[in-house]
Amino acid sequence: MDATDLAFAGAAQQALMVRQNVVSAREVVEATLSRIEQLNPQFNAYRVVYADQALAQADQIDSNPTSSLPLIGVPVAIKDDADVAGEVTAWGTNAYGPPKRTDSDVVARLREAGAIIIGKTNVPEMTLWPWTASTTWGITRNPWDESRSTGGSSGGSAAAVAAGLCGVALGSDGGGSIRYPSAACGLFGIKPQRDRVSLGPDHHDAWNGLSVYGPLARSVRDAAAFLDATSSHPPDGGFVGAIGEGPKRLRVAVSYKPPRGSSARLSDDRRAAVELTAQRLRELGHDVFEAEVDFGSKVMINVSVRYLKGLQNDVATMTRPENLERNTRRLRAVGRAIPNRFLVSARRSEVSIAKRINAIFDTADVVLTPSMPSAPPMLADLVGKGTVRTMYRSSVEVAWLASWNAIGQPAASMPVGFDENGMPLAVQLCGRPHDEVTLLQLAAQFEHAHPWADRRPPGV
Repeated sequence: MDATDLAFAGAAQQALMVRQNVVSAREVVEATLSRIEQLNPQFNAYRVVYADQALAQADQIDSNPTSSLPLIGVPVAIKDDADVAGEVTAWGTNAYGPPKRTDSDVVARLREAGAIIIGKTNVPEMTLWPWTASTTWGITRNPWDESRSTGGSSGGSAAAVAAGLCGVALGSDGGGSIRYPSAACGLFGIKPQRDRVSLGPDHHDAWNGLSVYGPLARSVRDAAAFLDATSSHPPDGGFVGAIGEGPKRLRVAVSYKPPRGSSARLSDDRRAAVELTAQRLRELGHDVFEAEVDFGSKVMINVSVRYLKGLQNDVATMTRPENLERNTRRLRAVGRAIPNRFLVSARRSEVSIAKRINAIFDTADVVLTPSMPSAPPMLADLVGKGTVRTMYRSSVEVAWLASWNAIGQPAASMPVGFDENGMPLAVQLCGRPHDEVTLLQLAAQFEHAHPWADRRPPGV
């Protein structure tokens, strides 16, 4: 296996090869660092890279191998809203404070699982947008088409995985920020159940319960291995073990409509991708039928209140808020203007919203929806626009995603092919509370029948 193939092998395979002494941890890290040196100036996936530390950790693993660790020797990218000891958490801004003294819980667990922290990936300022660009750290570009967005806010993580610049990446998802960039970059990304992966010690209840940590990965198995390493309460036998069992015959409801009040319109090719996926799931033996999710009239307002008040809380942790971008300052002012009683009401109404949405699971085991309304947008159409236009575009791009943050349930973006311009196509799979296993099993079965992980962006 040459260095490029090794870098693209993905987390589960890289760890397996290190455990079996097929390759050394240093070889994996060197292959990854070589690609980062070559390609990061082009895509701007990483804000900072820990080359010396990563090589030193690889050498330590090679001198004292621990074969049972699930991510041993795997270079893992960390989204820059999670803390790495000794490094600033920049949040895509120049308003950040001093270096962090300790790792976030999720980073500590990755280290315990044998992962090698290779660097921190770029985000939009304060992780606000479903694209990745900031005045401080620049624009992150899609490896499939550099003129297009990677999505966001985990866009740096998505670019790193798609271009073979890490084995797997940490993302966070407060309104689609794992699933949307995964869809834009041809990856499998899962937003796990709220509190499945710790946000501690400093980010508990982030964005008032909307946000979670999770993986962006080349394959379902890579994502499952990440969850096994980081989850507070994995299932018996682990997530990797669960996907090996395969799914039973499932009832899959296909839902096309976004929540009420959204102005999102589904493009013909993205609708066709959902239809083709539904047909392929039928061919795999599942009972697939159309049934629209009843989102009700309040879910997007609920998300907006929690998002804006969450931004207000995050900005309060910044040392130099005067350095924030104009749009961020304006949204912070909106968050401040929202009475706290509105937030209290939004949190209380989650139960009724969840009950309404979850009525679909009376007749279905999984819900299949679009993930994006259209192809990843051109960066020229996104960067540097005014606050109102930026907010409107954001709401359109995540129309099918954010409701599942409001109720805290698992949802995943799954690659299903490419459009006529060579850009990735994807769909969303949504599950019952605490039921990541069914989503992973179904996605793994689909991946086995219709592989995607071997497809690489042109020129990388």
